[in-house]
Amino acid sequence: MTNKYYMPTRVIIGKDCITKHSELFLTLGKKALIVTGAQSAKQNGSEKDVKTALEAGGIPYLVFDKVMSNPTIACVYEGAALAKEQGVDFIIAIGGGSPMDAGKAIALLAAQDIEEENLFSGNYENRVLPMALVPTTAGTGSEVTQYSILTNAKAQTKTSIASDLLFPTVTFLDAKYTEQLGVVTTINTAIDALSHAVEGMLSTRASIVSDALAVASIRTIMKCVPDMLQALQSSEFVFNQKQREQLLQASLMAGMVIAQTGTTAVHAMGYSLTYFKDIDHGRANGLLLGVYLKLVEKVEPELAGRILAAMNFSEAEQLLELLNRLLGEKEKISSEEIKQYCKLAIQTKNIANSVVQPTEEDMRTMLTLSFTI
Repeated sequence: MTNKYYMPTRVIIGKDCITKHSELFLTLGKKALIVTGAQSAKQNGSEKDVKTALEAGGIPYLVFDKVMSNPTIACVYEGAALAKEQGVDFIIAIGGGSPMDAGKAIALLAAQDIEEENLFSGNYENRVLPMALVPTTAGTGSEVTQYSILTNAKAQTKTSIASDLLFPTVTFLDAKYTEQLGVVTTINTAIDALSHAVEGMLSTRASIVSDALAVASIRTIMKCVPDMLQALQSSEFVFNQKQREQLLQASLMAGMVIAQTGTTAVHAMGYSLTYFKDIDHGRANGLLLGVYLKLVEKVEPELAGRILAAMNFSEAEQLLELLNRLLGEKEKISSEEIKQYCKLAIQTKNIANSVVQPTEEDMRTMLTLSFTI
């Protein structure tokens, strides 16, 4: 078996790292498009820091702040059209997974003409605008991956643009931008990162490098679990800077994992939950992760055991119980919805990427156990 690892993104970590390393923007281009959502980047100070850094270098910029949660194909084409019209030559994406994924797609579409029907083909010219990414949540890992996940109405799911062209040039990780995140968002995004790390170890493309990163990410997240549980019990609890830094670093490592391995059956099933039920992506993964690991435990007990050992657990039931405590009351889902979601999930590449490939019947069982019918 051949092991491979490739991650060309420069990663800068630390408080005020954007303003302290503002000279890096000068290496990216002469005019920037800041891609973000409507509010959060303004509220947490990240947009202000980016603008300060650009102004220090005399770099003109404009802002595209129309990115919605789970960005659409139309959104990224609109952003790319603006970039072309204004002569932008690099992208700065600020936010959670949605603005970062949108920014990567815009960087690709602004550099070359791609028809919508070919957007997810993977057949692109070797051209893309340089990118700087600034994550303001701790979960997606998009700042170090070559994926851009978009809402695909025609396929009735979320679909990935996957190309090494989409690896960001540089990413800035400053945990202060995550300080304003609420408890539920903090937990959902942490579970998203946990799912990435676990699924990376369950991928057919797992390697010694990705497994090492995955274990480190899992252990780091598990250190923060008592704080998450405490936050659910007390409205006065506040995550401190160290906890925020740990979660952001765990998300980074988990992103580095899936950049090598891709995701598996959990994401395959979870996409429909987000598309049709508007369930937060991290929460959707969390609702499914425990039951899927129980299936893996039956088929590949040694593999499941290595993952559970990183959590200091001896059986998958313990993870399932923990996730139930973190996620609370489950959403309702009908038997017809379950059938529909399973038919969509079985068609995805994520299933084939799974060491333990669930059947449609397996998925029906997992969804039934994960929700209130």
